[in-house]
Amino acid sequence: MRQGPLLLLLVLGATACRPGDPAAARQTPGARPPSPAPAQQLTLATISDPKTFNPILAVDASSGSATEPLFEGLVRLNPKTLVREPVLAQRWELSPDGTVCVFFLRRDVRWHDGQPFTAADVTFTFEAIFDARVPNSIKHTLTVDGQPVRVTARDDYTVEVRVPHPFAPLLDAIGVPILPRHVLGASLAAGTFQEQWGIETSPEALVGTGPYRMARYVPAQFIEYRRNPAYWRMDDAGRRLPYLDGETVLIVPDQEATYLKFVAGQTDIHSPRPEEIGELRSRADQLRVTVEEIGLDTGSTFVAFNRNPRAYTRDGATDPRLGWFTDLRFLRALAHAVDKQAMIVNTLNGYGKPAVAEISPENTLFHNPNLQDYAYDLAAARRLLQDAGFADRDGDGVLEDPQGHAVAFTLTTNAGNRVREKMCAILAEDWAKLGLKVSYRPLEFQALVEKLNSTYEWDAILIGFTGTLEPNNGANLLRSSGNLHFWNPNQRTPATPWEAEIDALLEQGARELDTAKRRPIYWRIQEILHEQLPMIETVRPVTFVAYTRALQNYRPTVWGVDRPELIRFAE
Repeated sequence: MRQGPLLLLLVLGATACRPGDPAAARQTPGARPPSPAPAQQLTLATISDPKTFNPILAVDASSGSATEPLFEGLVRLNPKTLVREPVLAQRWELSPDGTVCVFFLRRDVRWHDGQPFTAADVTFTFEAIFDARVPNSIKHTLTVDGQPVRVTARDDYTVEVRVPHPFAPLLDAIGVPILPRHVLGASLAAGTFQEQWGIETSPEALVGTGPYRMARYVPAQFIEYRRNPAYWRMDDAGRRLPYLDGETVLIVPDQEATYLKFVAGQTDIHSPRPEEIGELRSRADQLRVTVEEIGLDTGSTFVAFNRNPRAYTRDGATDPRLGWFTDLRFLRALAHAVDKQAMIVNTLNGYGKPAVAEISPENTLFHNPNLQDYAYDLAAARRLLQDAGFADRDGDGVLEDPQGHAVAFTLTTNAGNRVREKMCAILAEDWAKLGLKVSYRPLEFQALVEKLNSTYEWDAILIGFTGTLEPNNGANLLRSSGNLHFWNPNQRTPATPWEAEIDALLEQGARELDTAKRRPIYWRIQEILHEQLPMIETVRPVTFVAYTRALQNYRPTVWGVDRPELIRFAE
């Protein structure tokens, strides 16, 4: 899992399978077929098609996962040691004043089309990221004092990255996927880069340096990858990696179907839903699988209300919903009406914990443990609404605001995610008890992303974001000018004092190199979010993974899979 800018999270996990075993398809869900000599082919499954094959443009987890096997960055996170390790850069040197970092590139890397990888590709990638015509989330994590980091080539295999002052997140932010200048350079010059490598692109046209090449994409069915035979990385014995011959990502929009494939022996890896964990544990020997608890989810699943004036102002008139969604008493009332224990029991089968801070407790460096949760208390919620002037003035069971408008709004999440759908049902039921008229409407994920990023036509949403170890990687969500600051995105200047304070804290936290001194800065950001409630936190699941015992070198962690290029099947 690439650690970078936050991405919209579709599901609580993914699954994987190994196709190519005809007998497997004929098995019943009760037995896993024998596999004395399994093919070196791994297939991962996802709930949704990618939206783009251009990794710079990706804002959703399905697109990020689809491009990850193809591209590499200068560095990557080691999910076990939690430090950055070399990838396309074989080493780096930081100047004594912390303002210049020089990366020395590998000289044995070639693009999938055989062209050599050089510093020109690195400088081109950052040129594209910071091009005003290219919408992306990455630029927000590489902006220092409002200016982009300066990336220049000293020679063909040496890159200099310069910042105006010490920038603590530099190594975490710099590991973006590097793109080929010789393939995409002309499109950036012509202003058409943002149109390149859409999902209609021929797989052969996608050129990276990664361990796999895309071989085939059939929408709503699968993505196939084949091993890059010229991949630069070797194992300790000098054998060229990866070990696997290929991967296939099945696109399975129904989570029940992915589970049935796994227990039928058609899949090798499965991230089980809470209701599946008990059965998998009890049948582990029969199915010849390992069921492993990984840890608490590193991401965040929360409710947000639309605070964007552009969404609610028409012909000089402002919709009353904007007033409700920016009234702190209204928001705190609804925070007190989130029954987290019911969610843990009824949607996570007990495998979860209440979420309080925006940063997960798994991030021990920056999680704020001192925040007091909004207790589930409908009486307190009613008092807050009454204090804000909301009352059922006509006796129809629905509250009206002080101006007499009935309090009615729409709650949505991505369709097909049953955990979130159950969570929305719990929310809607409790909010109805307060006298709010809540219409629940799940949406296909692509339509939901369009509403968040383009039309802004939404009221309330239950959604998740991936978690990252470096808190500055969430700048595209937290910064008022961020494109993923979706309750009021792309602000020219902060709309509220608390958003301005977060902006300033992000700058302060990025300047400070001492982790101990950075910690209270990000604690304060979490405190502001907890007070102002742009995101009402819900629950975090305890994550599990189940995988066939034939799989070797598969080492999952909450921060990603350790050295995935070493994964293989026993022979």
